[in-house]
Amino acid sequence: MSRLRAKCPDCKTYTAVALGPEYECHVCGGKFSAGLVRVPRAWGEGGEAMAEAAHLELPFPEAAVVAEDSLHEQTLAVAAELPARPLVLGGCCCSHVGVVTGLALRHGRIAVVWVDAHGDLNTPESSPSGNPWGMPLRKLIDSETVSADDVVLVGARNLDPPEEDFIAGSGLHLGEAGLDAALDETGCAYVAFDCDALAPAEFASFMPEPGGPSLADAELFLGRVRERTSVLGVGFTGLRAEPENAPKLVRLAAALGLD
Repeated sequence: MSRLRAKCPDCKTYTAVALGPEYECHVCGGKFSAGLVRVPRAWGEGGEAMAEAAHLELPFPEAAVVAEDSLHEQTLAVAAELPARPLVLGGCCCSHVGVVTGLALRHGRIAVVWVDAHGDLNTPESSPSGNPWGMPLRKLIDSETVSADDVVLVGARNLDPPEEDFIAGSGLHLGEAGLDAALDETGCAYVAFDCDALAPAEFASFMPEPGGPSLADAELFLGRVRERTSVLGVGFTGLRAEPENAPKLVRLAAALGLD
């Protein structure tokens, strides 16, 4: 299916057509701010709950479903299938690799706002678990798809020592206070949002960590991102397929102007 045409979430026909970054359904007249890309894979042991969550119902036209047989193939497929303004639903954080790759090819230098309770900055050599979902941000930086100085990691509270060492020496910005510095030299940003960044009582995530902001606080922060830069898109990962998660995702997307 062409990324210019998508399944309308309202009338369920494949007649939602891209008009620039937005979609309009030619049957029911519905208008939508982003195209939905589902990435129902988790590249690690025991990630089935994350993969299942990629099928949650959201009020955005479905432009693509990417479930390739390897992470490399997934990255290429996601990069190729992105709508002009994507809303990506994973799966694990590896789905962000394809998104950032595709957006960087289109826009050149971009910033990445990586919201996550974990760093995702391990390598195969440093990772305690060996799960690829703990490595995607490091992969993006090491491949020079994005510069560390254009990245801010927000919400992280469970970092491995090698990740702390990398942050200290890389120029990557940390915490909400680092947002402006990460955005200073770019005119646009992608938001990678792992739902375990939120307090466990706020969201049913795959790897909950004690602490973290409330949903309302996260909305305020994403509103700051929206005010500060042009939001290219957002990806939500690391959640469980609980129906009560869906309206919360819609609130977070709306805070970024995707409503």
